[in-house]
Amino acid sequence: MESLNGIAFFVQAAETRSFSQAGRSLGVSSSAVGKGVSRLEERLGVRLFHRSTRSITLTAEGALFLERCRRILCEVEAAELELSETLEAPRGRLRISLPLVGMLVMPALTAFMRRYPAIELDVDFTDRLVDVVEEGFDVVMRTGDPIDSRLMSRPLGSYRLQLVASPGYLACRGTPETPADLRNHACLQHKFPSTGRLEPWPIRRPDNAPADPLPASMVCNTSAALMDVALAGLGIACLPDFMVRQAIGRGELVSLLDAHIEHEGTFRLLWPCSKKRAPKLRVFIDFMVDAFLEGKLLAQGRR
Repeated sequence: MESLNGIAFFVQAAETRSFSQAGRSLGVSSSAVGKGVSRLEERLGVRLFHRSTRSITLTAEGALFLERCRRILCEVEAAELELSETLEAPRGRLRISLPLVGMLVMPALTAFMRRYPAIELDVDFTDRLVDVVEEGFDVVMRTGDPIDSRLMSRPLGSYRLQLVASPGYLACRGTPETPADLRNHACLQHKFPSTGRLEPWPIRRPDNAPADPLPASMVCNTSAALMDVALAGLGIACLPDFMVRQAIGRGELVSLLDAHIEHEGTFRLLWPCSKKRAPKLRVFIDFMVDAFLEGKLLAQGRR
């Protein structure tokens, strides 16, 4: 228990950059925090903080240790909460952020609402990279690997990007046989809402070869709009396989240059490490994981 107290003192001091503020947050004196951290440093045989009369800053060893300590405290907190609230019915407001892929997530969301009518969903659909902690979200769904140590995560499933165009477009403009042919086509490009940068198309290239610039007949920050424009026969789009699978099956779109595409992405749920795993959050995470992994939503695709 003393070790856990020392870890709690260390994490709070690292986040507030002050023994005094850490003590106030934890309801103990600043000297208790300082002594607890010093005992922890003595046991570890390393210095975790650079100390001055005005402030404290993490050492390189302290920064490395902080990542693990946050996760340790989150796991302890989650275990305590699960034991104390096993009989409590899930209820209350759950604020979530989801990417603009309604055809993928809406079946799972509506099924969740039927299962848990006492949980009020406050849903923000956006492709913007939200700050989960600062903006007060309970849980978000995003792609890629987690890079924020303040967040916990669970994978939902993988997807790949494909180049697609309508048969009408290809009949008019021709079918690209190599990546170089794309320079003579109308390319519908996605830009990241958070940076405004264009998303690179995942075309396999020789080692260290620079990416060829592609023409852009349209630039848009939502995949759904690119899908509509591609279906209208106005260009080639790079879209997730779950979005285009049924349109390809119906003959409305054609997959292009498959042998030259190299990509795999992962959908994840992320939530603040500092958030208690309240029943409403726990059941949402478990439900969505089951819906994606067992229900194979990514494999089926919807539109």
